[in-house]
Amino acid sequence: MGKNGVVNGSMQLEICGAKVDVQVGGSGKRAALLLHGWGCSAKMMQSVFDLLAGGMRVAAIDFPGHGKEGKALPPPQPWGVEEYTEMTAGVIRALDLAPCDIVAHSFGARVAILLDSTYPELVGRMILTGAAGIKKPAGGRATARQRLYKGLRGAMNAAEKTHLFGSLPEKGREALVQKFGSPDYRALTPEMRRTFNRVIALDLTDRLSHIQAPTLLYWGAQDTETPLWMGQKMQEMIPDAGLVVEEGCGHFAYLEQNAKFLRIARSFLLEGR
Repeated sequence: MGKNGVVNGSMQLEICGAKVDVQVGGSGKRAALLLHGWGCSAKMMQSVFDLLAGGMRVAAIDFPGHGKEGKALPPPQPWGVEEYTEMTAGVIRALDLAPCDIVAHSFGARVAILLDSTYPELVGRMILTGAAGIKKPAGGRATARQRLYKGLRGAMNAAEKTHLFGSLPEKGREALVQKFGSPDYRALTPEMRRTFNRVIALDLTDRLSHIQAPTLLYWGAQDTETPLWMGQKMQEMIPDAGLVVEEGCGHFAYLEQNAKFLRIARSFLLEGR
């Protein structure tokens, strides 16, 4: 995709040992990159893609292990946010997008935060909606639940080492996942569960103050996945950030109030620059 060329469609790149599906379109000197949330796909950003493709080159990534209705290939080994970030930087370089604006939701925002704080020269402006990356403090009940899960899983692991119980320990571990795991976690393959564990283990709080991009935060007031206090903390810590809060909306506020979100995105990314 040349700097001023017009290319519409999809392509597959091999970056960091992974096959990465990318939707591309639009034309112009400036570029944007769209990063979806965990368990989602580039299709979730279609309205944003269509908007921005009217005035700039746009690329939307399907992260390895996501998209393709659950049939996407996982990363070559369990990845964390770091590996997803290196892959994303590789896509930006391969498509000659830098510096590109970024629109990212949830997990995609984890990648955007680490990307900008590591490679600021690759990023222009950012819109982060329902952004993940700050760890929730563990409450007493959650801690007790985690202790119970870890204790039972340890018992299954010990039983497996004796080689006396056949497939029972493996089945027992899966039963524990189904009982104690989140819906996202239960739906994952064993390979993607290891990736998920690595992703959520990284707290990006200390990277927020290193973000150089002007950043717009868009949040649902009733978001339970990434509660509003996370957006407020990001606004405080990112040097050049503003926060828009949508009352009555949850984790997918950018879709629940899509027309309004697109007006804001147009103003922030396309107008007056």
